[in-house]
Amino acid sequence: MNTTYSLSPGNTGMLISMPHNGENIPKHIAKTMTNNALKVADTDWYIDKLYDFAKTMGIYTISPKYSRYVIDLNRDPSGEALYVGQNNTELCPTTSFNSLPLYLNNNTPTAREITDRIEQYWYPYHSALKNTLMALKQKYGKVILLDAHSILSNVPRFFEGKLPDFNFGTADGLSCDEAMVESIKNLNFEPFSCVYNERFKGGYITRAYGDPKNGIHAIQLELSQDTYLNETNSHYDEIKAEQVKKHLKMVVKCLVNYSNQN
Repeated sequence: MNTTYSLSPGNTGMLISMPHNGENIPKHIAKTMTNNALKVADTDWYIDKLYDFAKTMGIYTISPKYSRYVIDLNRDPSGEALYVGQNNTELCPTTSFNSLPLYLNNNTPTAREITDRIEQYWYPYHSALKNTLMALKQKYGKVILLDAHSILSNVPRFFEGKLPDFNFGTADGLSCDEAMVESIKNLNFEPFSCVYNERFKGGYITRAYGDPKNGIHAIQLELSQDTYLNETNSHYDEIKAEQVKKHLKMVVKCLVNYSNQN
């Protein structure tokens, strides 16, 4: 058992990754951070709860135990920007989504500290992710990777206005077969809005592991938190959540069905 992530096994050729679900911050890092940072406000809140049906469907899931403020598992370890020419947060973020500092004065991570975090948190998660995908590919021939995220519906730092409800990203069609995307587009998302490859085109995980020519199809779903939270206090809204979970199950079933096609 690894202390930095949780991997739940299944019996289908599908894996759901939840790289921003973790909330913990190690004590030695926490003491260098602001009170704002310790609230871990930019967490993808309750993603594991939204996808709790995956286990009964036989789907593998992986999620970290530590916050994206420690290290962002959906960023290139080289530090390369995810969206060139746009506002980005770093591999080891120094500011929150609302542009407030995460570290006390002169305590931002050094190059050595970033390297240590890569070794301690980034590589274990990605090794488990890669090894699971390879094992599923060997067993099933075709693998689906769903990278599951959520974000506040209004984040002026990254996008104007209110975010659509379901934001799918496939690296502009490079990370999976178009037929898989078309099968999702044929679903009825009403009353929710749904877009593809707009502000969110898929992060590092989608881009790095999606390899449709070799049978690995990756897609990211960035879900607006307005669909299941009270956004003013990040409280889980059971009524709203049950409504959106019906559609998440619909998407996941669609992906499982696609993985079973020859």
